[in-house]
Amino acid sequence: MDHVIAARAQMGTSLAFHIVFAALGVGLPLVVFIAEGLWLRTKRQAYYDLARAWAKGMAVLFTVGAVSGTILSFELGLLWPGFMRYAGSLIGVPFSFEGFAFFIEAIFIGLYLYGWDRLPPVTHWLCAVPVIISGALSASFVTLVNAWMNMPTGFRLDHGRIVDVDPFRAMFSPPWLLEVLHTTIAAYVITGFGVAAVCALALLRARPGASVEQLRDGLRIAMIVASVTAVLQFIVGDTIARFDASNEPWKFAAMEVVRHTQSHVPETLGGIVGPNETRYAIVIPDADSLLVGFSPNTIVQGLDSIAPQDRPPVGRVHYSFDTMVGSASILLLVAVLWAWFARRGQGTQRRLLQAIVVCGPLAIVALEAGWCTTEFGRQPWIAHGLLLVSAAATTAPGIEIQFFVFTFVYVVLATMCWWLLRRIRTHGSAAHEVISSPSTRVVLG
Repeated sequence: MDHVIAARAQMGTSLAFHIVFAALGVGLPLVVFIAEGLWLRTKRQAYYDLARAWAKGMAVLFTVGAVSGTILSFELGLLWPGFMRYAGSLIGVPFSFEGFAFFIEAIFIGLYLYGWDRLPPVTHWLCAVPVIISGALSASFVTLVNAWMNMPTGFRLDHGRIVDVDPFRAMFSPPWLLEVLHTTIAAYVITGFGVAAVCALALLRARPGASVEQLRDGLRIAMIVASVTAVLQFIVGDTIARFDASNEPWKFAAMEVVRHTQSHVPETLGGIVGPNETRYAIVIPDADSLLVGFSPNTIVQGLDSIAPQDRPPVGRVHYSFDTMVGSASILLLVAVLWAWFARRGQGTQRRLLQAIVVCGPLAIVALEAGWCTTEFGRQPWIAHGLLLVSAAATTAPGIEIQFFVFTFVYVVLATMCWWLLRRIRTHGSAAHEVISSPSTRVVLG
């Protein structure tokens, strides 16, 4: 295996694994916070049990996310020494801030988990606020690095060397706000649909006569989070598409398979992307031009405006983008349908619950496809216009073996995470009523 391919495969596997746990680590504290807040307001035991159960899941997922994130930090230096040597002074500040945010998150997660029945109820509830904020900030600081890689700023080139570094300007490169919003909202979308899917599955499996009060409450909380954030994500995603068309035309041209710079550009859905044409695609006339400039006369830059050696892999970018948009559209549709039926007291009908169950894994698919769109869309650059991926990768021997070893580690981590969640369901806390309540089974399946 080529050393560049091995390095990319290992980093890609690590990120694909970590991004799910990172997203849940950002989103789950909000769901816990809402459940405990409802308990403080209403004193209903169902909300208290939900908060206790979800907090246990939050602890396990945070731990696994921390382990996988630590591995990633080592891989960044071991697999991409050329990149760190070239750009370390530019991306060091957001990574440092991410470390501080992570420490704050870890401290308050500890206070929250061990503060049950030890802190005053309102004080304990408020301990979740720093967890929510620091978790979102932690993900945001890492996203700032990715934004810089897509559109590097904050420096001057002198004969190929980076000089006059302004790390704070680099930290806030042009796409930073949209990328941070897109990533953070995605975390709440995947968490909302993930928790709702488990609740819906438990409701479908509930025996006749069983108490389902907590399951319904859990489903309602999770779907409210999912529905609100799915709408917000649609708005942000639409804005990002126009930003890419204007500022990262190589990525937009690959996403939409725009081969020639022209007006009246159609929307291309699906199909088989070939070197000169896309076969069997669904083509919507003028749609891309309307998307970019709200007029069919809007000119969209095509692949012909980009040097062949600088073009991203069109097929991979297009398929990833279509998968992301298609999955997100289904999630939004289900969210709207749930809101419609829930207002009429029909939010737990069987077919709707089945659709929500499917939305759990579908949200993960959308998240992974969105990440692939971003990363493939920047190829062949690791920092666009500055450093090629091939020049940044390590040349050390044994990368192939390292790839298989770390893949095995991630399989073990995933298995342990599942085992711990299952163990919490059966052995949980010392309080038998919490262990045996339906709410515990909500999170743990």
